[in-house]
Amino acid sequence: MSNTFSNKFVADEKNLTLLKDTMWGPNAIRQAEELASHFTITKDMKILDLGCGTGLSALYLVQAHGANVLATDLYADPTENHERFKSLGISDKIVPMLIDATQPLPFAKGFFDVIFSVGAYNMFGDNDEMLPKLIPYVKKGGYIAVAFPGLKYEFGDNVPPEMQRFWAEPDVTRSVRGIEWWKELFNKAKGIEIVNISEMSCHGIAWDEYIKSLDPNGGDNLGDDKWTLDMMKAEDGKYFNTIQLIAKVI
Repeated sequence: MSNTFSNKFVADEKNLTLLKDTMWGPNAIRQAEELASHFTITKDMKILDLGCGTGLSALYLVQAHGANVLATDLYADPTENHERFKSLGISDKIVPMLIDATQPLPFAKGFFDVIFSVGAYNMFGDNDEMLPKLIPYVKKGGYIAVAFPGLKYEFGDNVPPEMQRFWAEPDVTRSVRGIEWWKELFNKAKGIEIVNISEMSCHGIAWDEYIKSLDPNGGDNLGDDKWTLDMMKAEDGKYFNTIQLIAKVI
């Protein structure tokens, strides 16, 4: 696939500073571009960005496609996101909101052309209920497109020794699953046609860009980032992938 937007974006020093200040994980702009390559986004579309974090995926949807975005997250401050969008000159196209995706959504059925999510879906969508819950909010012919951290295969009871420390965390054990596990879950949903379920080709570079943005001498000041760095060092490219699902609502 083409990485035209992402490559141009990271080539700009100002944009690199933005990424360094705002990335919560692997480069969401690069993941958003690959995810969006599987269908067409136009400037008249209304998109619900679920789990937008600091808004990098929303930034991509607006700057690359001119779409209208509701940028929602449970943990990111919508006021901070709004100020960031204003500084980028895109606040007229994005409405930032505080939303818990596990609760009833305050939107009209069939309102959105696309539901989009980068780096968050596995935290709330690892169950039989979430995908069927989201489908009614998308117009017929619209899309649900999500990308999130995963595994090349299920560990089951055979967690590799170097990963056992990290798999002691219940949220990791619950939400970081193998691609075959996700395929089985997604194929249960009615009312959609699966366009693509696969490993993202940008997995390596998106992670590299995030890791390079961190201060290697930050020590304990890195907080959760240090835990992530330790995990990625232990994993060493053997187990993790980034999984994408694109489904058309029928």
